[in-house]
Amino acid sequence: MSLPPSRVAVVIEDDADIRNLLEAILEQAGFTCHTTATGPEGIEAIRQHEPILTTLDISLPGIDGFEVARQIRSFSPTYIIILSARDEEIDTLMGLDAGADDYLTKPFRPRELRARIEAMLRRYNLSPAASLNGSDQPAGLDEGADHEAAGSVERDQDDADDDTGWLSHNGLRINAGMWLCDLDGAPVELTRSEFDLLLAIMSGARRVIPKDTLALELRGDYATSGYVSDSDRRAVEVHMANLRRKLNDPVGSPRYIETVRGVGYRLAEAQPAHGS
Repeated sequence: MSLPPSRVAVVIEDDADIRNLLEAILEQAGFTCHTTATGPEGIEAIRQHEPILTTLDISLPGIDGFEVARQIRSFSPTYIIILSARDEEIDTLMGLDAGADDYLTKPFRPRELRARIEAMLRRYNLSPAASLNGSDQPAGLDEGADHEAAGSVERDQDDADDDTGWLSHNGLRINAGMWLCDLDGAPVELTRSEFDLLLAIMSGARRVIPKDTLALELRGDYATSGYVSDSDRRAVEVHMANLRRKLNDPVGSPRYIETVRGVGYRLAEAQPAHGS
């Protein structure tokens, strides 16, 4: 789950003109960019280069982008942005369900793609300024608001691991500094969006986190007001469903994440420790 030490990107796109455009955009944003034209080539490039960011087309020769995303997710936490001419909601939901973190329709505006990339960098404490000057060193974890919030939750939760950076609840643990998550001692592999959602909910403890707030956080718009569309809310629901599946946490009898209908999500009630 840890971030790669350098800003590396992989482009999986069969259209040469779009592939060259993406390469130019990413290099201007300070990435070392590796371009591929097919799904298998892209998967191999991700295995070899361990990128922090991957752009992925859906209509690829051979295996389509949905299957490529699923295969990538079996071994890599890279942040996947799907770029596709398909603009139906079902395509967006299928892409997110396959493991993508974001979905942008073609033709896209380079400025919008850059904005989404910069938001992604902010989410993982990589300085936007550094991304523009080409530095390959990620900034250190922010010691400000995020850690202050995490610390307050650790004090609020009875089963928190004090002073270790871990947040704990009913056997589920997450560590923002090390980008690790485990359940009853076994590691849980989460996408970056799933990790962010879980971290936000565990940081909020029993406070309800509105769906709109989570949507803004996934976009990197921390603590800001902004327009949230139905598609944004649905993306949160899809990521949350994937997260619940990985945690084996049914909606009807949650151990970790409780849905507050019509509002958002919060941690489920604490359960007694085994043997107590």
